[in-house]
Amino acid sequence: MDQRPPFDFKDLKDFKPPKINVKAIAVAIAVVLVLSFFSTLWFTVEPEEVGVVLQFGKYTRTVNPGLNFKMPFGIEQVYKVPVERQLKLEFGFRSSVPGVRTTYSSTKYREESLMLTGDLNAAEVEWIVQFRINDPYKFLFRVRNAEKTFRDINEAVMREVIGDRTVDEVLTVGRQEVASAVTVMLQELCNQYELGIKVDQVVLQDVNPPELVKPAFNEVNEAQQEREKLINQAKSEYNKVIPKARGEAARTIEEAKGYALERVNQAKGEASKFNAVFKEYSKAKDVTRQRIYLETMNKVMQKVGRKLITDEEATGILPLFQLDKGGAK
Repeated sequence: MDQRPPFDFKDLKDFKPPKINVKAIAVAIAVVLVLSFFSTLWFTVEPEEVGVVLQFGKYTRTVNPGLNFKMPFGIEQVYKVPVERQLKLEFGFRSSVPGVRTTYSSTKYREESLMLTGDLNAAEVEWIVQFRINDPYKFLFRVRNAEKTFRDINEAVMREVIGDRTVDEVLTVGRQEVASAVTVMLQELCNQYELGIKVDQVVLQDVNPPELVKPAFNEVNEAQQEREKLINQAKSEYNKVIPKARGEAARTIEEAKGYALERVNQAKGEASKFNAVFKEYSKAKDVTRQRIYLETMNKVMQKVGRKLITDEEATGILPLFQLDKGGAK
């Protein structure tokens, strides 16, 4: 049990508060004010930035990188804008640890990436927009929350471009065309809205069908690949058979033309020879007739083997020639 005596207010009669050193307090306040004055009198702008200075909330000037001065005590405010730095926005995914080997967040942003193509198919589109701030005044003051507006414009433009193309174009050959079209349309809208942004590049990171329809989509792709394979095989066989048949036909035609030319030339030669013989025959009919007869008989007799020519009135001499041994007739 506490046995201390009760407090007696009479003991406070002789109590005196400590004396306040007004001079020291005044000096301290003065020092604080001086430090505040000098600390708010100057500022530094980094090499890749510019400083936008407002006086009582009204734009007054833009200062370059380095050490700069302004009015103290909040009379002038400075907004630093990175005009030389390339900025980027990510859609459909987020980088958790950027670097040489970037680590990506496992969270899916399907409200950004899920889109409908022109042939009424669904696709998940992930992309990056790289941009720079080329007009800090417009970026800060022409549109409220310019970066969010720029993000909304990106989504709207990408959905419009994807909606004008088939899912095959978006997934395969049309990726570069989509990126180029989005870049042009984004820059036009940035100029129209006076965002003060220059679009450098749009890069499609990944374009895939949604997880729920991936098996069906893969089956369709396999069927299309099989169809292309069969078409290519048929074209290969066509290229083997048709050119060969055409070559054979061309060779046969050329052979027929050669044979026809040979027969025509041969007939012309025979006609020329006959005309020459006839011309000589007209000059000396008896001599020419005898020569033709002898030449003809010489050719004919060489092909018929041995022949025995006798006088039809001769008798009794046939057994002497032994016709059965020589094959004579």
